[in-house]
Amino acid sequence: MKIFVSVLILAVGGNLTPGNAAQVTPLISMELVGTPSKEAVMMTVEYPPGYEGAVHRHNAQSLIYVIDGSVVMQVRGGEQVTLEAGQTFYEAPADVHVVGRNASNSKPARLVVFLIKDKGAPIVIPAA
Repeated sequence: MKIFVSVLILAVGGNLTPGNAAQVTPLISMELVGTPSKEAVMMTVEYPPGYEGAVHRHNAQSLIYVIDGSVVMQVRGGEQVTLEAGQTFYEAPADVHVVGRNASNSKPARLVVFLIKDKGAPIVIPAA
């Protein structure tokens, strides 16, 4: 689980100035019953104030739920949206996540991220 977190932080770290990286807390990772080639991964992600992530993709069904704060999200070809606590966002396996940032420069934002992906596949893939 520790490697998973390190890879995720490095891949979506964006502006990796000290104290400004996303904080990832793994919650569960398990094989899907009846579908041994797939796994479900759930984590919380905290964006510090002013955080902006790097362009990336997940190669997974990605469901995001905003717990606290406000975030700005966009996939390539989609509209940029600002999400508040209680709102959701979806990324398809082929989507490239071009905008993922905290909408606030003074308050953190917290998300729950749930992925369904190929077993053993990387959580995050850097993209241009």
